[in-house]
Amino acid sequence: MSVRYPRPLRPGDRIGVTSPSSGVPEELRERLAAAVRDVEARGYEVVTGRCMDGGGHISAPAAERAAELTAMLTDPGIRAVVPPWGGETAIDLLPLLDWDRLRTAEPTWVVGYSDMSTVMTPLTLLTGAATVHGNNLMDTPYRVPQGLVSWLDIVAAPPGHRFTQFPPERHRATGYDDYAEHPDVRTLTLDTPGRWTRLDGDGDVDVEGRLIGGCTEMLSNLTGTPYLDTSSFARAHAPEGLLVYVEAGGHDALTICRNLHGMRLAGFFDTANAVLVGRTSAPDTSSLTQHQAVLDALGPLNVPIVADVECGHVPPYLPLVNGARGRVVHTSTRSELTQTLD
Repeated sequence: MSVRYPRPLRPGDRIGVTSPSSGVPEELRERLAAAVRDVEARGYEVVTGRCMDGGGHISAPAAERAAELTAMLTDPGIRAVVPPWGGETAIDLLPLLDWDRLRTAEPTWVVGYSDMSTVMTPLTLLTGAATVHGNNLMDTPYRVPQGLVSWLDIVAAPPGHRFTQFPPERHRATGYDDYAEHPDVRTLTLDTPGRWTRLDGDGDVDVEGRLIGGCTEMLSNLTGTPYLDTSSFARAHAPEGLLVYVEAGGHDALTICRNLHGMRLAGFFDTANAVLVGRTSAPDTSSLTQHQAVLDALGPLNVPIVADVECGHVPPYLPLVNGARGRVVHTSTRSELTQTLD
């Protein structure tokens, strides 16, 4: 079976905006409006749903969020769904989504990261439809650093498209942009140099496989459930094996270590040819760093482990397509990730 890729977006297509997890508070609505204008400038029509309230940790009751997301994903007139950002408890949607409709509907691009992993990774695993783990709607106005691409470029790419991203070797290590004070901010502050890091040993890495993964704090809660069965996905779509990526949003190193051990014991990494680990600003502990936590949990896999990849909560953002064929190359002088939409 082949991975199902949504039809490339064309000018005039509609993009749905809904918040499967956290909504947008009033003081940040100007940033949301700026992001919508950027999407519209590409020639798309933006349709904003009702589940957008930012007064609490969820945008609406679970049944309403699930119904709105299902409706957008099965509406042939909506070609992509992009939330403003993630949140905390999108997990409550999973038993409420209409999975039978989602499996049979023409696939729709879904874009996001953080808590959106809770929805997007199961969507790819259970329906075979590709999804984009990348910068979300509120990040969209930022200018894309050289070497990287925007989600807007990916969802418009034709079938079979191949693209290679190179890390800019700079990232943001301090502070954040205040969207309330500066809703139109477009320049990413990349204040610290940094390269990819091989954790499991020395030597060059050149590995291929289909990409799948997401945020560790979110996916670890799905271990042992039908929503995180990478082995079945690999048998159906990736007999050559997977490139699995994970990233820590904010939990300390001991928590991440436990989470990754649990995911490994549950089989999440069983068919991994290599593991990519996102750069994180999550704290170390007195006895364990974030790098040590990953190696402690995933070292027994005996596959290459490449850390400090731009696929997490630390800007800039290197979008990864769940389901795409990937090739990661990492040497002392070169780091790159090539993805092919086939």
